[in-house]
Amino acid sequence: MHSPTDLESRFPDLPRVLYIHGVSVFKWPELRRCFPGRTLLRLWRARAVPADAWVVTWGSEALPASLPASVRVLRIEDGFLRSVGLGVDLIRPMSWVIDRQGIHYDPLHPSDLETMLGTREFNEELRQRAAFLRTRIVAGRVTKYNVGSGSWRRPANRSRVILVPGQVPTDAAVSFDALQPAVNIALLRAVRKANPDAYILYKVHPDIVARMRVQRDTVAEALAWCDEVVGDVNLAELLTEIDEVHVLTSLSGFEALLRGCPVTCYGRPFYSGWGLTCDMVPASERRRRRLTLDELVAGALIEYPIYMNRRGSGLLTPEESLDALLAWRARREPRPAWWRGACRMVLRRVAGVR
Repeated sequence: MHSPTDLESRFPDLPRVLYIHGVSVFKWPELRRCFPGRTLLRLWRARAVPADAWVVTWGSEALPASLPASVRVLRIEDGFLRSVGLGVDLIRPMSWVIDRQGIHYDPLHPSDLETMLGTREFNEELRQRAAFLRTRIVAGRVTKYNVGSGSWRRPANRSRVILVPGQVPTDAAVSFDALQPAVNIALLRAVRKANPDAYILYKVHPDIVARMRVQRDTVAEALAWCDEVVGDVNLAELLTEIDEVHVLTSLSGFEALLRGCPVTCYGRPFYSGWGLTCDMVPASERRRRRLTLDELVAGALIEYPIYMNRRGSGLLTPEESLDALLAWRARREPRPAWWRGACRMVLRRVAGVR
């Protein structure tokens, strides 16, 4: 099956040489998989970069001020179907997104994904492809990271249960839409104020559960505004037990939409503003189009990402990547807790915790 996410279709003018800025050494093997056949040069001296160069950088990383104004910039980030395991554990990803205009989590500026969702005519074949992919993701209980060993069951006699997924306050995706000063507590407070009688379940972000990101909110602070706090629980299983999801910008909202769960957004994630979510903040003027769920899926999971072959060279279609992700999860044996803890201790010392 031809994938419209291959490099030649997305970037027909992509040069043979790319300059890399702000991408950690751990990601270079994936850079070579993502850009097969290209020469990758680390950007050491911005003034020496040719005026017609293409620069690849990570996320919203600031570019050197001395770069020629005419260079073209590609911003890369983790895709929405990423791995079996966390990025902070240096688990290699299966997908990245590549964006020429901005990055999908920055609502202040256009991105390739936003432009695509706002202007692209999704034909029937692509919509059906998206519907089938979505059905397989839900049936396979697939999420971005596919982590969480615990389970949760809703309390008896509760007619309305709201899940509030926490986020890492230092993540770039939060900085554009943060309810400051304490992002997660402010979100919980806003949800409780709007829903005084609901049972509110707060899920701590898995990076914080893994102690690879700073815990800025205590359980006691969270429990002042919610009924229960959970940590190492599988999100796909959790979404079958709740009635609604309320988010700032968390991808959990998109994963809830895939499963037909109502989503309320207190920020402006890429999936808000298209008529599929209840939006507590005004949508961008660029998001006035009404989309179907399968059109959103077509853009976010088929057209926008690049899927990489972890076991060889070349790129995959979304369907092939989903097959590989399911196989990866099936064969991965749980590692002893002491082994994972020791690995994270080393990473905390080397990379630090932010």
